[in-house]
Amino acid sequence: MKDSIFKITENVNIAKKVYRMVLAGDTEAVKNPGEFINIRLDGFYLRRPISVCDADGSCVTIIYKAVGKGTQRMSRMTAGEELQILTGLGNGYDLSLSGDRPLLIGGGVGVPPLYLLAKRLLAQGKQVSVILGFNTADEVFYEEEFRALGCAVTVTTVDGSRGVKGFVTDALPEGYTYFYTCGPEPMLKAVYKATNTPGQMSFEERMGCGFGACMGCSCKTLTGYKRICKDGPVMKKEEILWES
Repeated sequence: MKDSIFKITENVNIAKKVYRMVLAGDTEAVKNPGEFINIRLDGFYLRRPISVCDADGSCVTIIYKAVGKGTQRMSRMTAGEELQILTGLGNGYDLSLSGDRPLLIGGGVGVPPLYLLAKRLLAQGKQVSVILGFNTADEVFYEEEFRALGCAVTVTTVDGSRGVKGFVTDALPEGYTYFYTCGPEPMLKAVYKATNTPGQMSFEERMGCGFGACMGCSCKTLTGYKRICKDGPVMKKEEILWES
């Protein structure tokens, strides 16, 4: 974990209330797809945890939805402004379990961490399929970016305004060897029930500290309580115990 100053180089609207921000700074601590960063905003007590969409030697890309006061503040920031950010948080996805034909399933702002994951899996020679789930067509983002990587992409919208009408579980293909997913908890529960292989699920959760000190984001698993921020956000399908 590192606490560093990053400079905004891009902050653009890419879909309804959804923004892509590129941050230049020390990315040494960012190692695995599925990790997140924790952003300090002046005037706010708690930092904002945002998943890493992409990273290279000098920049981190994040995609976030402007829904609360903090993310709305972020959406108004411009290139050249600086942010204090904790990097290297979370465990990330384990790529070694994917098999030859991994399936990536993202819902809304659960889509971004799957982008770096797809890049890493494709670099290993895997055949990657992606399902991107949204409510309406104006919320869809990164469909073409995944296609440009070489993924087989399916888009679903609840109202049928783009792609397959329905939920991500209505578009599950045959023949995938493993799955990775990230999204809201109702979607994760549905994917848990509908998939027929092992997989890994990344949880979205409100966090206090972001590195395991406050215990505020604990969840129950087969091996006891785990902290989403420190022991997660990624957990294996077989270890999850859903609360009724």
